[in-house]
Amino acid sequence: MSLSTALSIAQSALMNTARQTSVVSRNVADASSPDYTRRIAVVTSTAPGARSVDIQRVANDLLFRQNLSALSAYSGQNALYSGLDQLDVSVNGVDNASSPSTAIGNLQQALQLYATSPSNQNLGSSVIDAAKQVVRSLNEGSRAIQDFRTQTDGQIATAVDDLNSLLSQFQDANKAVISGTRSGTDVSDALDQRDALLKKISDYVPVSTFTRGDNDMVITTGDGTTLFETIPRTVSFAPSSGYSAGTVGNALYIDNVPISAGTGGNTSASGELAGLLQLRDGVASTMQSQLDETARGLITAFAETAPSMPNAAGLFTWSGAPAVPAAGTLVNGLAGTISVNAAMDPSVGGNPALLRDGGANGAAYVVNTGGASYSSLLVAYGDRLDQPMTFDPAAGISATSSVADYAANSIGWLQGVRQQASTAADAKQALASRSAEALSNATGVNVDQEMSLLLDLEHTYQASARMMKTVDDMLAALLSAVG
Repeated sequence: MSLSTALSIAQSALMNTARQTSVVSRNVADASSPDYTRRIAVVTSTAPGARSVDIQRVANDLLFRQNLSALSAYSGQNALYSGLDQLDVSVNGVDNASSPSTAIGNLQQALQLYATSPSNQNLGSSVIDAAKQVVRSLNEGSRAIQDFRTQTDGQIATAVDDLNSLLSQFQDANKAVISGTRSGTDVSDALDQRDALLKKISDYVPVSTFTRGDNDMVITTGDGTTLFETIPRTVSFAPSSGYSAGTVGNALYIDNVPISAGTGGNTSASGELAGLLQLRDGVASTMQSQLDETARGLITAFAETAPSMPNAAGLFTWSGAPAVPAAGTLVNGLAGTISVNAAMDPSVGGNPALLRDGGANGAAYVVNTGGASYSSLLVAYGDRLDQPMTFDPAAGISATSSVADYAANSIGWLQGVRQQASTAADAKQALASRSAEALSNATGVNVDQEMSLLLDLEHTYQASARMMKTVDDMLAALLSAVG
């Protein structure tokens, strides 16, 4: 082997080692970044010597897709669970302290106490106060639900803006990948950026990808709707300024295809947007219906009756009074408008004794003519709260039960959904964490391995340097001999 060949080999080895060292150093520097994929310098042997040919990312498409799917599932589940927690506290209070069920229980106790001493007008006033608390819990619960729907609507609008921004950023990253691939330059950083954006996009909607020539990527949603192909598809949504009971929220579209809301406590929602739609149009609307049916049941239970006269609203009244809402038929927004009959409210000049005697709707409805000691009507009202009546099955719970049980079942329904959502959120979070860990183990940086490789490269560098020193000495001796 000639001295020039030996020198060429040593120079190539030094250049190769420098390139490999640079790659290893970059790996160590970015080891803590969750979006960084380990690089390796692929070396091929040539004559004379060896040189670094290419820098490659240690990617694993299968694990990456599994991680994207797990992220979408957890994001949708977490959106649902967080919203359920907020709704529970807003409507029912801590430990159900301000729930309609608790207020109805207090009303029953006040009625029973009044029935034991019907001549005591202070006890009559206490019943009216308890009824006002029932009304307050229904009114405020209804308002809290519609405020929550408005807030959720705003969250959807913000998420849509974020998703459109991410798709725009993805377009820039995808262009960089295509351009670099065509020119033969290193596109590792652009690929990392593109993958990081895919993770963020999958938080909002489930994604599926495939790669075409020049590393050009196409994104579709879980149901096959195109989300990105060369350019981003439009994600559109028109937010509402406010909500009322029975109002249907606006649809959310990707490329003019509507996104479906999730269903169930272990929600089918994949991605935050489907979870938010389920909260706004599913859970919150169902809770509103249950409050409205509770209010209708109370109006019915305390309605005044009279021979040859239609039933008329008694202790609890509404905008359609004196008529009583039809049995088993949901009246949207009733919980927000139910009130205590002013004829029985002493704070506005009413007489609580009308609850004991009847007659809030005129003399024809007077039941007790025997004096202040008679409690039969009070006992009858208390019994009606525990008697089965028909409720609209569209509200999501038992169609036949007492008012008191119906209000309690409403809490049970919400707690049941919350429990399912909590269990599913824990499971889906664990899956997302495990898939991320598996992806990191396969494509991430192990600092110990990189430092060991760096030590090997140091030894290679030293050997190449000694070779160059040897060649230099030999050339010097040759020149000296010639001289």
